[in-house]
Amino acid sequence: MSTGRRGRLTVYLGAAPGVGKTYAMLDEAHRRRARGTDLVIGLVETHGRAATVAKIGDLEMIPRRLAEHRGSTLTELDVPALLERAPEVALVDELAHTNAPGSQHAKRWQDVHDLLDAGIDVVTTVNVQHIASLTDDVEAITGVRQRETVPDQVVRDADQIQLVDLSPEQLRRRLAHGNVYRAEQIDASMSSFFRVGNLTALRELALLWLADRVDDALTRYRADHSIGGTWPARERIVVAVTGGPETETLLRRAARIAQRAAGTELLAVHVLPTDGLPSTPSATIAAHRALVESLGGVFHTVVGEDVPSAVVDFARGVNATMIVVGVSRHPVWRQALLGSSSAEIARLSGTIDVHLVTHERARVGVGVRSRYSSLSPKRRAVGWGSALLIPALLTAALLVIGTDDVALATDAMLLLAGVVGVAMIGGLWPAVVAAVVSNLCLNWFFAPPVGRLTIAQGENVLALAVFVVIAVAVASVVDLAARRTTQAYRARAEASTLAALSRSVLAGQDTAQAIVHRLAQTFAMADVRLEERSDDRAPWSVVAHERWVTDAEPTAAPASDGVPGGASGGAEADPTVTEVVIDDRHRLVLAGRVLPASDRQVVEAFGVQAGIVLERRRLREQAAQAEVLERTESTRTALLAAVSHDLRTPLAAIRTAVDGLSSPDVELDREDRDVLTATIADSTHRLERLIGNLLDLSRIQTGAVRPALRAASLEEVVPIAVEPWLADLALDVPEDLPLVHTDPGLFERVVANVVSNAVRHSPPGARVLFTASAARDAVELRVADTGPGVPEERKATMFEPFQRLDDTSAGGLGLGLAVAAGLADAVGARISAEDTPGGGLTMVLTVPRETPLDDGMAS
Repeated sequence: MSTGRRGRLTVYLGAAPGVGKTYAMLDEAHRRRARGTDLVIGLVETHGRAATVAKIGDLEMIPRRLAEHRGSTLTELDVPALLERAPEVALVDELAHTNAPGSQHAKRWQDVHDLLDAGIDVVTTVNVQHIASLTDDVEAITGVRQRETVPDQVVRDADQIQLVDLSPEQLRRRLAHGNVYRAEQIDASMSSFFRVGNLTALRELALLWLADRVDDALTRYRADHSIGGTWPARERIVVAVTGGPETETLLRRAARIAQRAAGTELLAVHVLPTDGLPSTPSATIAAHRALVESLGGVFHTVVGEDVPSAVVDFARGVNATMIVVGVSRHPVWRQALLGSSSAEIARLSGTIDVHLVTHERARVGVGVRSRYSSLSPKRRAVGWGSALLIPALLTAALLVIGTDDVALATDAMLLLAGVVGVAMIGGLWPAVVAAVVSNLCLNWFFAPPVGRLTIAQGENVLALAVFVVIAVAVASVVDLAARRTTQAYRARAEASTLAALSRSVLAGQDTAQAIVHRLAQTFAMADVRLEERSDDRAPWSVVAHERWVTDAEPTAAPASDGVPGGASGGAEADPTVTEVVIDDRHRLVLAGRVLPASDRQVVEAFGVQAGIVLERRRLREQAAQAEVLERTESTRTALLAAVSHDLRTPLAAIRTAVDGLSSPDVELDREDRDVLTATIADSTHRLERLIGNLLDLSRIQTGAVRPALRAASLEEVVPIAVEPWLADLALDVPEDLPLVHTDPGLFERVVANVVSNAVRHSPPGARVLFTASAARDAVELRVADTGPGVPEERKATMFEPFQRLDDTSAGGLGLGLAVAAGLADAVGARISAEDTPGGGLTMVLTVPRETPLDDGMAS
C-alpha cells in the first residue's frame, strides 16, 4: 500500500565478494529494529557462510517465491508478498541479480524500484564489478566478463551509499579461513579472481566510482547553497587554450601535473568572442580537442567578452584547484600598456592556484593578420584610389560652390563623410590615408591663412586635430563592422554548407561520392578526388572522383597518372592543386584554382566528414562480415549439436532394433518383431523429416527454391499434409473454399510443418484445432494448440533456424517453422503467430486467392 512518498534506497557497495556487504546490511537491520523500525528480510543470500546465517537471528523473513525453469526450482524475491506486508524497511540482497524467466521483471533492481514506488525503504548490496559502466574495466583486470549488471544511474540515485572496504590481504585471509567459499573452491579462487593485483585494482575502482558520486553530491550542494568559492575536495586542472602555437606545450605540461595525483581531472577551455565568430581556425581547435582527449581530458568551449574573466569563471564553476596558462606572446611594451591575460587571470583567480608556463613563443609577438583578408584585390585597389580621389573631388566641389559663408566645421563634416565612404570601400588603412589627405586639404584651402599650411586661429587647430581623430576612429569602427559583417556572412555560409553535409550523412547519403560531389559543387573545383592507401608506402588509389566544370572558368584536365598535378600528388608543384590529409590512409585532392586559406578550413571539415563516412563504411562492412560469421558459426554449432543428439537418437534406435532382429542368439516372437520393425519405421521417418528439413533450409538460403504457382484447391493440399496427425486434429475445413494461387507441393510442406509443430507442443490427449476461412483476397488457415505458448518477445525469432524455444526433447532440430516460413514466402503466403485464447499458440497461414473478390462482391 503506497504511503504517498517514495522509499529511500541504501546501497552497500563492495569491491569483491566476501568483503562483508551482506553482514553489514544485517548489522544495520538489527540496529534499526532495536530503534522500533518495522523491518523484514525480503531476500538475503548467505552462500552458506555461517557468520552470515547467524547474523540473521530472529529477523522477520518473507518466504521466497518458487520458480520452475528447465526442470529446476529457483527461488526469487516475492515482491507481491512484500507489498502486501508493507514494512517500513525491506532488505533485498544482490541488486544486480537476474530473475528467473517468467518473473514480472528481468532484473532485481526493477523489483526494488517497485518497492520504492510503494514507499518502502530498501537496503541492498552490490559489487563494483556489476556496475554497467565498469564491466569492461573489470574484464580487463580479472579476465571475467560480468553477465549480471545494474545501470550506473540506479546506484547513483541511491539516497545513501555505504562502502564496505577490506584490504586485499584481509580478504584473502578470510578466503583462506573458509569464510567466503567452500574448502574445495579456495585454492582455485585465490589463484584466479582473488589475486592481490585483481583485488587492489577492484578496490581502486570502487573508491574512484564512489568519489565521483560524492563529487556530484558536493557540486549539487554548492549549487543549492550558492557557494561560489572553490572547495579543494578534488584536484581539477583547467588549461586556458588560446589556439596559438604554445597550446600543445601547455596541454602536455598540465597532463604531467595531473598524473602526479591519481584521480586528477584535466579540463581545457577555449574562449570564443561574444560575437560568435571564431578567432582561431576550426581545424586548429579540432586538433587541440583531439590532443586533450588523447591525454585523458575534456575540452570545453565557452563564450565571453573578457577572456581572463571567462577562464576564471569557468574554473570556479567546475571547482578547479589550478589554472594552467601560458606566458603572454605579446611584446613587453604592449603588456606594459594593455596588460596580459595571464596576469589578469592570476589577479582574478583568488584561491585557485595559477601555474604560469613559459614557451618558445613567449614575448616574441603575435603575427598581425592582414585586414584585407576579406577584401578582393580589385576592391583594395579601388579603396586606395578612393583615398586620394574622394578628398580631392569633395575639395573641388566645395571650392566651386564657394565657402565664404560656410564654417570650417561644415567643410570638415563633408570631408569626414568622404573618409567614412573610403572606409566602407577599402577598409581602415585607405581611410586613414583619406583622413590625412582631407586634413591637408582643409588646412590648405579652407583654414585661414588660405594657401598655406599654417593656421592663424587656435580653434581651427583644434578642429583639424579633432577631425583627424574622429576620422580615424569612425574609419576604424566602419572597417571593423564591415569586416565583421563579411565574416558573419562567411561563417553563416560555412555553417550552412557543413549543416547540409551533416544532414546528408545523417539522412543516409553517407557515400564517399556524395561528399566529393558536394565539395566540387560548393567550391567550383575542376577535379576532386578522395584517395586512400593500405599503408604509408603503398600508392594512392581513388575511392571517389568528381569533375565540376563551370562556364565562367575553364578547367585543366587532370594529369595522366590519375592524380591532379602529377605523380607526386602535385600539391607542392602546382599551386592550383590542394591536398587535405584526412588521416594516414586517406586524403582529399582538389584541382582547378588556388584555394584560399579560409576555404581550406571548410574543406578540412569536409575531410573530417569524409573520414567519418569511410570509417562508418568500414565498420558496416566489418559488422556485416561479423554477422555472417556469427550466423555461420551459430548454424555450424547448432548442426553439430543436432548431429550429436537429434540425428544420433533415431540412428541409435534403428541400430538397436536391427541388432535385435538380426541377432542369432535371441528368439523373438511375432509381437516383439513387430515392435522392433515399427521402431525402425518410426525412426526412419523421423530421419527423413530431419534431413528433408535440412535440405529445404539449404535450398531456401541459397535461393534454389523455384515455385510453380498455379490455381490449386485446398482439398489437394490439406488432406495429404495432415494425414500423419489426423488422430490429433479437429478439422473444420469447409468444402466450398475458393481456389488459391500457390505451389501445391511446397504449400503442403508448409502446412505439414506447422501442424507437426502444433501437435508436438500440445499436451497429451489434447487435439489441435485446424480451421479454414475465406476473405476477400485470401484464404486463411488457422492451427491452434493449447500448449505452453510462446512469450511475446520470442515470437520475432521463432521462425529462425534452430530455435527450439527451450524445448530439449529429441524431436527435431528446430527447423520446422524456419522451413515453413521460407517456403511460405516463396509461394506468396504469409505465416504469423498469435496467442490461443485460454493458453497456447495459434499459427495463421494466409494464402492468396486465385481470383480476389471485387469490392462490390465482398460480403
